[in-house]
Amino acid sequence: RFTDLGITVTPKRGRGILWPSVQTNDLNAGDMRTHHEALPVTKGVKYAANAWVHQFDFMGPYASGCTG
Repeated sequence: RFTDLGITVTPKRGRGILWPSVQTNDLNAGDMRTHHEALPVTKGVKYAANAWVHQFDFMGPYASGCTG
């Protein structure tokens, strides 16, 4: 459930949801539209996986000492 957007997603086998965790114009600012919470399982079994995908170059700033 995406609380700030008022959206509840019904799970379907073989599907997933992707969203950015930061705003493009300020990589240090979180995007509260993506605030979400897991709901209790009412039937069956829940499986979950997280994958972090970098949209932008992160190795350049990291090599320069930026770790934030």
